[in-house]
Amino acid sequence: MSRAPVWRAVVACAVIATAFILAFTLSPRLGLDLRGGTQLVFETRDSPTAKADSEATDRALDVLRRRADALGVVDPTLVRSGERRIIVELPGVLDPRQAAEVIGRTAQLAFHPVQGAAGPEEQGDAVLADESGARLRLGPAAVSGAAVTDAAARSDPQQGPGWFVTVDFRDAGAWQRLTGAAACEAPGDPRRRVAIVLDREIISSPQVDPSVACRAGMPGGSTQITGSFTQQEADELAVLIKGGALPVPLTLVEQRTVGPTLGEQAIEASAKAGVAGLALTALFIVVVYRVVGLLAAVALAVYGLISYAALLALGATLTLPGLAGFVLAVGMAVDANVLVFERAREEYGRRPGRGLRAALDRGFRHAWSAIADSGITTLLAAGLLFWLASGPVRGFGVTLAIGVLASLVSAMLVTRVLVHLAAGRLSPRVSGLGGVGRVRTWVTRRAPDLMARGRLWLGLAGALTAAAVAGLVLHGLNVGVEFTGGRLVEFAASRPVGAETARQVVTGAGHPQAVVQVSGEAITVRTGQISADEVAGLERALDAGVGEVTKQRDELIGPSLGEELRRNAFVALGVALGAQLLYLAVRFRWTFGAAAVLALVVDAAAVVGAFAWLGKPVDGVFLAAMLTVIGYSINDKVVVFDRVRELWGAHRDRPFAEVVNGAILQTVPRTVNTGMGALFILVALAVFGGDSLRDFAIALVIGIVAGTASSAFVAGPLAVELERRGDRPPPEPAGKRKAPARNGSGAVV
Repeated sequence: MSRAPVWRAVVACAVIATAFILAFTLSPRLGLDLRGGTQLVFETRDSPTAKADSEATDRALDVLRRRADALGVVDPTLVRSGERRIIVELPGVLDPRQAAEVIGRTAQLAFHPVQGAAGPEEQGDAVLADESGARLRLGPAAVSGAAVTDAAARSDPQQGPGWFVTVDFRDAGAWQRLTGAAACEAPGDPRRRVAIVLDREIISSPQVDPSVACRAGMPGGSTQITGSFTQQEADELAVLIKGGALPVPLTLVEQRTVGPTLGEQAIEASAKAGVAGLALTALFIVVVYRVVGLLAAVALAVYGLISYAALLALGATLTLPGLAGFVLAVGMAVDANVLVFERAREEYGRRPGRGLRAALDRGFRHAWSAIADSGITTLLAAGLLFWLASGPVRGFGVTLAIGVLASLVSAMLVTRVLVHLAAGRLSPRVSGLGGVGRVRTWVTRRAPDLMARGRLWLGLAGALTAAAVAGLVLHGLNVGVEFTGGRLVEFAASRPVGAETARQVVTGAGHPQAVVQVSGEAITVRTGQISADEVAGLERALDAGVGEVTKQRDELIGPSLGEELRRNAFVALGVALGAQLLYLAVRFRWTFGAAAVLALVVDAAAVVGAFAWLGKPVDGVFLAAMLTVIGYSINDKVVVFDRVRELWGAHRDRPFAEVVNGAILQTVPRTVNTGMGALFILVALAVFGGDSLRDFAIALVIGIVAGTASSAFVAGPLAVELERRGDRPPPEPAGKRKAPARNGSGAVV
């Protein structure tokens, strides 16, 4: 007897135990859109004296990190993105003016003469504390940071143990005059010191060596800062001096501020959507598949645990779109279970004498091809989101990819172990696999010939595409600031506000071109590139005009970044379609790939056209929805063409149109049940998920309905038309493999 089921059970238990431990020992890292705070994205620019390369950006990053610490921010995050961009996340900082003023100003490094110790009553900009806390009175800056060419940590055994820092100056004369004046004071006198000040903080105040003569100074344009430095301290001092000495200009290209209340609401809404979606989906598959459906619902709960643990283990940041991806990936897990159960129903209907366990084994084996192809195509879309998108949408790609992988583990391992244990103890009727189901019974009885009207369906698809194009021409797309550049500010009013009243207040505040939208107590204002001070003035005007308002969200996208994001969006969609075509052409036939991609164009046109007619915003979340639609739609077409290939190989003498029609009818139960499971999830997102996730859910509902219909009425007829022009023979039938002789138990998991 094969030991494979035993090993599967052992592996499943190990995976669940590991996920359980990770889920309850690690804490999630929430994005700013969930916990509140400000995200700033800076881009370094070339200056007359320095090139903004990766090394210069790293030095600027170190200076920004010190400034974030000076703000007193708890757990700030600063990372370099690409060669020239720096992403700064400041949890709890809700005033972008404060953040940009402290974080974004150009680094100021200067060398000051020390005029003596400061008394307790002395105050002002010229009084600073040195590295030991003693207060010094400084003179005007004698040497600026721009005069420094290099700084490095050194050690010299000939000078004894310890580390020192060398500094090289572009203006040797200025340094010589500064040290010459300090050398006229007695050793030990504070006035013999030179204060190195970075951003109004003394980072070092070395004393001029006693060997330097009065007025002679230190020639040569270089000096050494000595002291009781460790290697790490010397390295840090050198980095600070060098970084401050190379003030690479910084331009703020993106800024997002989310209030903590909005973040709490987002977490609550996502939790409700997740619970409701899981409950509805579990109830649906239990009703359709009875006991095996109940076991699949248990596996779905395990899927949620595995996905969450994987996110924690990778240290991924949970964002609002990421939570949407987490909930949406439940649909992928449902899809895998539905494929297996529908195939098991077919196998049991053909050979009921072999029993449920044999039917389930064949169902898992035959469904694996379609499940793997569907997972790979979705992973392609998720990879493109991670590669080309930024910010929260990138988190959606990560979450979706993890969800797809977790769904494979859930369906092919956990579900398989559970149903294998139950198969021998259940009657076929109670199990849910003893009958082919109502949908398949209805389809088999009616047996419609869909391909007989193939050209009619293609004409209707062309009309739908034309309607979408008309929407684009007549209404255009409501492109968000993420793709156009500008500022989007959302306020929460204390009472309901009329749209016309809000527009008049915004116009009176000096923004007549702003787009103002009102939904209940929420006021959204979209403008061009206005400053944080102008946003504060707009808030004061709304306070006076409509009653007390609270700023909930503030997003600023620079014009260069908006153009880049818009370009990347088109590239992402184009590459997604190309990647799907290439994969399907390699995996199946070029005719199948071309038919699937042309059907995807119809699906995409349906979503874009609907958003054009409805005036819905097109932003990064919409891009995530579009790529998800592509992934979902291609999944459906992969299942259909996988069955076409199987039937065509087994019945090579049949007309191809008849084969395609039979494949579509055989896969209708999977299509209906998977689509229903996904729609439950999306309805939960639309009801509980807030405005942004509601638009995301609407796009996906339209895309899934269009994608499900296009598999039968667009991809199928197109494949028939293309095969009429092709010259490749039908695929070879799958030959029966002879089982190799086995020595020992040799279990395979």
